[in-house]
Amino acid sequence: MVRCIAIDDEPLALRQLKSYIERTEQLELVASCRSAVEAQGVLQSEKVDLLFVDINMPDLNGLDFVRSLDGNYYIIFTTAHPEHALEGFKLNAIDYLLKPFAYEEFMKATQKVISLVDLVERCHAAESAVAQNEAESSDMEFISVKADYKTQLVKISDIVYLESAGEYVRLHIEGSHSITTLFRLKNMETSLPSDSFLRVHRSYIVNLKRISSYTKGRIFLDNGEYVPLGENYKARFLEYFDMK
Repeated sequence: MVRCIAIDDEPLALRQLKSYIERTEQLELVASCRSAVEAQGVLQSEKVDLLFVDINMPDLNGLDFVRSLDGNYYIIFTTAHPEHALEGFKLNAIDYLLKPFAYEEFMKATQKVISLVDLVERCHAAESAVAQNEAESSDMEFISVKADYKTQLVKISDIVYLESAGEYVRLHIEGSHSITTLFRLKNMETSLPSDSFLRVHRSYIVNLKRISSYTKGRIFLDNGEYVPLGENYKARFLEYFDMK
């Protein structure tokens, strides 16, 4: 839902604009204002996305009103004077409606805002989902694996590295022992927290917190073992340490 206010000092024009907004399912009319000064008061107390702004108004005209705004709003100018169009677009207005305008023209302009708001909301939702998944991954303490005809819970922090063995994956665990499970390395990679584990070779994933040192082609781990550093994975590996 796009929350909006209508601003026009002409009662008939304001009434028409209000009827157009109320007729449009995706819009919610927060307030209809007879002046820009009245609209400033509304913006101090209400969340608003879209402003329909008449340009020629007493006390404070629409152009100066928009210039004075602190927040980020979508702007659609409404006026009977086409000579103001260029100046309106210089203020990053979404569109410009020349009075008198029909509902079809109103909807054409408004649909641009509706589409932008929808895009922003979907982007925010995607970002939130990614952040939530990362948080959930970071909170993982154990991973379950099937081995020796039973399901074992393995503490993630105890995994030093993982090694591909054909259709199997060998988990090298702290204490010099390993667990072999029927699992592909690629699937195991997605199951582990990405902030702690990194694929460094087509056959190896390492626990980044268990690395003691590295050279051009090898990564040395705190259990005394080492794994190869693949050429195709080197850039991402080095990027991790650059960010530390």
